[in-house]
Amino acid sequence: MNDNTDSTANPQSESSAELAQLAIAEEFGFFSDWTERYQYLIDLGRKLPTFPEKWRTDANKVHGCQSQVWLVSNDDAEHMELHAISDSSIVSGLIALLLRVYSGRSASEILNTEPRFIEAIGLAKHLSPTRSNGLAAMLARIKHHAASVAE
Repeated sequence: MNDNTDSTANPQSESSAELAQLAIAEEFGFFSDWTERYQYLIDLGRKLPTFPEKWRTDANKVHGCQSQVWLVSNDDAEHMELHAISDSSIVSGLIALLLRVYSGRSASEILNTEPRFIEAIGLAKHLSPTRSNGLAAMLARIKHHAASVAE
């Protein structure tokens, strides 16, 4: 992974992962149907920070995703900055949600935070099996890296 990440790339508005999850659930509650929610996900993905080409390596690729996904993190156990990108617009939106919950948090907070927002917003029921697998692979990669820097 890369520890030369820019700490301003993923600013957090919520002070904890739990508050971020509550905010996500509240935002998705404003939409009446899944067409609007998918459009919101796509819009979130379009707002992801630039992901440098040099980070798009096989070592940073998240395997298990149907679309291409790259994820990097610094090695600071107290403030893990995560950066990711996908070639899929909906997956990019999922990445934006994961970064909002997990980026900028301590490794300990990342490890102790279950992604309850996925169920809270109904995402588990509305993702294709391949996207669900990809989301699980991204979460596993984030948790694995948090565990490795927490040691």
